Formats: sequence, C-alpha cells, structure tokens
Amino acid sequence: MTVIAMTREIGSHGSEVAAGVAATLGLEIINSEIVVPDVAGSLGVEQSAVQRYLEGKASLFDRWQIDARNLSRYTLDQILNLALKDNVLIRGWGAAALFQGIRGVICVRVCAPMNFRVQVIMERLSIKDAEAVREQIQRYDVAHARAMRTSFGIEQEDALLYHIILNTERLSVGACVRAVCTLAEDPRFQDQARTRSVLSDKLLEAKINAALADHVNMAMAPAGVIVSAANGRVTLAGVTSSGGLRAKAEHVTQSIAGVCDIDNRIVSVPNRGRPQHNAIPNV
Repeated sequence: MTVIAMTREIGSHGSEVAAGVAATLGLEIINSEIVVPDVAGSLGVEQSAVQRYLEGKASLFDRWQIDARNLSRYTLDQILNLALKDNVLIRGWGAAALFQGIRGVICVRVCAPMNFRVQVIMERLSIKDAEAVREQIQRYDVAHARAMRTSFGIEQEDALLYHIILNTERLSVGACVRAVCTLAEDPRFQDQARTRSVLSDKLLEAKINAALADHVNMAMAPAGVIVSAANGRVTLAGVTSSGGLRAKAEHVTQSIAGVCDIDNRIVSVPNRGRPQHNAIPNV
C-alpha cells in the first residue's frame, strides 16, 4: 500500500513528476476532477463553484454559499476514502496539510524559482511575453495561498509538512521521480497494515467530526469537541457549560459505523460551581 500526497507550483513540472512516479510505482493519480462531484453534492452546490473555490477564484456568491469548514471536512472525507483504495498519488488539494501527522503517507512538494517557472509556461504555451506570464503565475500563487488559508488554515507553505522537497531547476524530472520512488521503498513506508489502520482511524475521526458539526450547535460546544480514534476506540474531549453536550456527543458518535468503544472525557462545567463529571445530562 503506497499513498503519496504531492503539491506542486504551477510551472515547476510537478505534473510530469507526478505522472512519472505514478507510472513507476503503479499508482492511481487523484486530482480535483475525481473529488469535486462528491464534495459539491455534500455541500449542495454546483461543481463549478467548488472548483473555483479550491482554485482561489471564488466569486462573492461562491464564498457566501460554501462554508469553508464544511468544504475542508467533506474534502478530507473523500480524500481519505480514496486513499484507502491503496496505491494512490493525491495531487494538490492541500494534500500534505490533510495528511500531516499520518504515519506512512509520503508528503512531497515540487517547486522551482519564479524565472524557471516563467520559462516553462512560456515554452509550454508558446508565449513570448515573459512579464504577462509572470503576472499570471503570481495571481495564481496568491489565489492558491488564499484557498489554502481559507480551506485548511495554512498561512504559508511549511517545509516541515513534507518528507521531501524537490527543486526542478536543480533536478531533472527523472531525478525527482527516482528520489520519490526511492523514498517509497524506505521501511518506514512499508508497514501497510499500520498505514491502513491509521488512515481508517483518521477517516473515522472525520466522519464523527462531520456528524457532530451537524448535530451539536456552537452554543452547546463553543470550543468544539476534540475527537481522536485508535483502532475504532474513540476518545471525546472538551469542556462545556451545557449539561447536554456529554450525552449528545456520545449518542452521535455511537451512530457512526466503525466505532467500537467510546471514552467520553467531556467535562460539564456549570456557570457556577465546580465541574460535574458524573452528572447525568439531558439529551
């Protein structure tokens, strides 16, 4: 089981690197065309609106009808489902951010200096106006950064999100492909059972978070509920002044397939007095 999350800058030959890695390792490339329909359906909006939002080109109306938190949640749900298919390369989509902390998923970034990227786009599109191409790339970068910030809370690219960063001005596409394929052979990424288990737990967390968001309002849980899962055992944590949150969150969590056991650590703190751990709240 190989799962690679790859982000790339426009004009950095990232698509060629992704294609080479996928061909060498026998991976399916997952990009926006695969995910957008289901995400749009979950949000109840047009596919084109989701595509514009993720590309940083959303109109005022698009931003009004798409809730960024729901978009991130549904995107994560779809990506994790696809990752569990085995042997996939997920391109773009803030993939490294979505998979951060998931052991066994290889996070890769392909980048290059601006002048190199300008030259690549000029040659690819047979355009001679370098300044016009530079302005277009800069607009794309700004839009991409805005989408990452809005959808995934990422203010700027962080090298620590990645296992490997490849500069295609210094390395050929072939060398980049070989570097990623060599990394994929490392024993740290060969524990298939562990990778599948961690991805399954992450998907379970995503489903529970989605259900809680649908059934628990902000007034009941202003600070939210922290959900973690390990082999189907779910831990719920949080502090609330609402007596009903503890039972409500547990009831919602129990309804999700794959939950084996619940460790409910939500503490109900009345507006006055000490925390009541053992109080039986109203559902």
